[in-house]
Amino acid sequence: MSTKLTQKHLLKGTCEYEIVGDQVHVNIKSSFKKEKKEMLSVTLAVLNPEPVITRSHLEFVSRVNGEPLLSLALSRPNVTEFNDFVNTLKQKAQEEYNAISGMNVTAIPTALNGNLYEDPPEFVEVSPVNISKGKNINVEGLENAIRMLETYVDNEEIRPLITTLESLKQAPQDHSRLVELSTVFNELGASQGAVLTYAPYITIILSDDPFGSG
Repeated sequence: MSTKLTQKHLLKGTCEYEIVGDQVHVNIKSSFKKEKKEMLSVTLAVLNPEPVITRSHLEFVSRVNGEPLLSLALSRPNVTEFNDFVNTLKQKAQEEYNAISGMNVTAIPTALNGNLYEDPPEFVEVSPVNISKGKNINVEGLENAIRMLETYVDNEEIRPLITTLESLKQAPQDHSRLVELSTVFNELGASQGAVLTYAPYITIILSDDPFGSG
């Protein structure tokens, strides 16, 4: 199993991907400016384990909104290394999602660098009509999500989200509060990436496949 992949591009520079614990660390080094280096981390549980293939890239997208979170150049540096890393990443993403679905809270990150992008993509909305009724909402998972967001995301934009999570915690079987959560989440825009990184349980409760069986 390969947990590290290095891809080089003449213009874009070098991208190093490494699976560490419950995250994928990405280091991007520019070809033209030695001092320029970007670093980001993506939580494995947030990734859909079935990637999308475009003309030149393979992309792992968010389980919640379908936006690309990791983009790998196809078959670089060679087919064997590329396939080994992708297969490992798919397996780890599914394992982490299953762990959180079963609410093994030790699988939830305790300290991250965040899912950082210089120019965040516009996010696809989660339609409230797709939020299934009768979902088994784990109060412990909500409490952990609230704690992580309050500790690591210093952003007033997420205060309405935390308030909504608190409301859902008080009545976890109230479908209207779950719909409200999806509405508030949709309004976060670029802050969605950080929220999903630090509170991956939100991925579970807003996903159409809460048990990872899809």
